[in-house]
Amino acid sequence: MDTSQLAVVIAAYNEGDRIAATVTALQSAFPGAKIFVADDGSSDDTAARAVQAGAEVVSSAKTVGKGGAATLGAQAALLTKPQLVLLCDGDLAGSAAALGVLLEAVERGDGDLAVARFARKVGGGFGFAVGFARWAINDLVGLEFAAPISGQRAIRAEALAQVLPFAPRFGMEIGMTVDATRAGFSAVEVEVDLEHRATGRSWRGFTHRFRQLLDFVAVWFSRRLRG
Repeated sequence: MDTSQLAVVIAAYNEGDRIAATVTALQSAFPGAKIFVADDGSSDDTAARAVQAGAEVVSSAKTVGKGGAATLGAQAALLTKPQLVLLCDGDLAGSAAALGVLLEAVERGDGDLAVARFARKVGGGFGFAVGFARWAINDLVGLEFAAPISGQRAIRAEALAQVLPFAPRFGMEIGMTVDATRAGFSAVEVEVDLEHRATGRSWRGFTHRFRQLLDFVAVWFSRRLRG
């Protein structure tokens, strides 16, 4: 593809140790693409390292959650008039270079939204939160996704414009899939060999997933009300 017609939005919160590697990998894989880091009010040097690596940083004034920060980044990206937008998380480091298969899937017409399914499972808990996310998407739009909350996504610019603003916090991915489908766009999963910073079966990990679950329930309820 013509990568000059591509915009990349990287969602990041306190990823100072990985964000530069993620940006560099994307620059190498997609020369000429506009790269934006949506910094969710990080308390570390994420923003500074992203700028040093060559990305444009769009920061929220305070921590507003992934959906809010990514909305700001996506809005900035759309101003550059791209054809495709690649969304990803800031902790992918060098593996971010593998995301080209998502763009290829959209270009082939497999779907207007291509979602990465990790080829290898890393970390995680007992699956309650992800299980609810799968059920919620199926309940709302009839899709069966193995990776319903994957943040690694390629989407046509016109479809992205229809799903903004993203659902708050961790509800972002469920809301995006549901809203895109309801707007008449198609979604597909693609297996990608990626690595990321996973949470394990620790108190911190369980707390993180509980917060996710609350956001998943909230976005399911809000979309259920919309019908």
